[in-house]
Amino acid sequence: MYDTSDIRKGLKVLMDGHPYTIIEFQFVKPGKGAAFTRTKFKNLLTGGVVEKNIRSGEKLEPANVEDKTMQFLYKEGDDFVFMDPKTYEQVTIASEIIGDDHDLMKDNIEVQVLFFNERSVGVTLPNFVLLRVVETEQGAVGNTAAGNVTKPAKLETGATVAVPLFINVGDLLKIDTREKAYVERVKG
Repeated sequence: MYDTSDIRKGLKVLMDGHPYTIIEFQFVKPGKGAAFTRTKFKNLLTGGVVEKNIRSGEKLEPANVEDKTMQFLYKEGDDFVFMDPKTYEQVTIASEIIGDDHDLMKDNIEVQVLFFNERSVGVTLPNFVLLRVVETEQGAVGNTAAGNVTKPAKLETGATVAVPLFINVGDLLKIDTREKAYVERVKG
């Protein structure tokens, strides 16, 4: 069991049968009454955020969660197959768990898979991925990075992102997976 002194950002706890992670907390010592910790929890299954005050001395139950680095192998129907590079154990994860990030996953990319009670409940991509442009309009000669004029570009994984006018088919781009946004063109 965790005590209030163990509270920190990223701590994973079990409340009402659901796993939560602490995303924010503040210790409060009012002029009158007992001290407490104002805490924001994010549900690891639904993504919902709950705010709760925890009195000093109150106990929190640890969640049975595990983060594993896994490698994306291939898509099978609507599901995705991942492999643990240490044990070679394969896991199939439904597309609902992965969400919209699936169109940024290239074969053999390493991701973080979150397990709750031995069941996969979330997939986190690396913050940045390198992907090649397979389809975009031809940029006109003389267009530079000046201004913020963009055009759509289809990437090798099927995702479409807004890119500057100077980007061409075959360019390798650094993409921010958190915002699904173009960062820069990379040599390679």
